[in-house]
Amino acid sequence: MAKDKSFLEIKKDIENNVFAPVYLFQGEESYFIDQLTDLLIDKVLDESERDFNQTLVYGSETNAATVINACKRYPMMAERQLVVVKEGQGMKDIYELIHYVKTPLPSTVLVINFKYGKLDGRKPLGKEISAKGVSFESKKYYDNQIPGFIVSYLQNKSVTIDPKAAQLLTDYLGADLSKLTNELDKLTLLLPAGSPRITPELIEQNIGISKDYNNYELQKAIANRDILKANQIANYFEHNQKNNPFILSLNVLFAFFSNLMICQYQENKSIENVKQVLGLRFDMQAYDYMSAMRNYKPIKTMNNISLIREYDAKGKGFNNPGTPPGKLLVELIYKLMH
Repeated sequence: MAKDKSFLEIKKDIENNVFAPVYLFQGEESYFIDQLTDLLIDKVLDESERDFNQTLVYGSETNAATVINACKRYPMMAERQLVVVKEGQGMKDIYELIHYVKTPLPSTVLVINFKYGKLDGRKPLGKEISAKGVSFESKKYYDNQIPGFIVSYLQNKSVTIDPKAAQLLTDYLGADLSKLTNELDKLTLLLPAGSPRITPELIEQNIGISKDYNNYELQKAIANRDILKANQIANYFEHNQKNNPFILSLNVLFAFFSNLMICQYQENKSIENVKQVLGLRFDMQAYDYMSAMRNYKPIKTMNNISLIREYDAKGKGFNNPGTPPGKLLVELIYKLMH
C-alpha cells in the first residue's frame, strides 16, 4: 500500500525513474504541484515517445469518461504512457475517476492536479489514490517560512544569500513561490563571476527595493523605537507608494506585533526560544523581537494591533475623510511608538 509522501520523497523517486500508477497533487500552493508535474512530464517518457503516449488535458475542458478511456489505452512502442489532468478542480465529475483508480493499469501513469484546495475527504477518491499510488498536499507557506525556502532554493544552485536580502525579498514579494523563484533565477544570472552570493545591493540595483528604505528596516526601526529612522522611511514610502504600498506595510506591521505578543507571553524569552516559537531561520529575524520586548509592554502591543486594524479600515475608506495612504502610514507610525 502506498502512502502520502513529502515533496522531496516524490521528487527523488521520480528522478530515479520509480513511478506510481496514480498521482494526486493538491493544495493551496501551486508551485510544488507544478514542479512535480513538470518533472513527471520530463521523466516518464523520452521525447521520442511523447507523440503517441502522452495525453495532457485541463479539468474544465474534459470529463471523467475521457480521462478513463485515455488511461485504459496501452502504450505504443514504449514501456508506459502518461496521462496528466491539469487544474482538476475544474472537472465537474472528477470523483468518477474512482472507477479507474480502483484498478489502474501498471503501464499508465495518471497525474491529477487539484489546485487551490483539496478533494472532498468524505468521498473515496483521495483515499483510493493514496492506497494505489501517491498523494501529496502542497500547503501554503507562511511568511516566516519564506526566508528558509529562499536559502534552500539557492543552495541547490550553489548560491548563498545575505539574511537581510532574504528578508527584503520576503517582504516585497510575499509568499508567492512562483514569483519568488522567478526573481531568484533572474538574480542568480546577474551574479558576478566568482561571487555566488545575493546581497541587498544586488536586489536594490535589479529589483528596485531600497536596501535602506523598506519594510524590514521600518520594522527594525519601530522595534528599536528609533523615531527618526522610522519617520524617514515613512516619508520615503509616502513619496514612493508604487513600490511601497500601504497595505503591504500594514501586513508586515500586523504580523510583527502579533508575533511580538506571542513572544511577550512566553516564559522563556531567549533568542533561541523566540526563533523556535515563531519558526524563524536566522538570528537576525529574532533580534527585532528581542529589542521590541524591551521597548514595548504587552498592553502597548495590544493597543498597537488595534491601531493597525483601525488604519487598515481607514485605508479602505472607513472613517477617513480623504487622507491619502502615505499620510495614514506617517500617522500610524507616530502612534505605534508613542
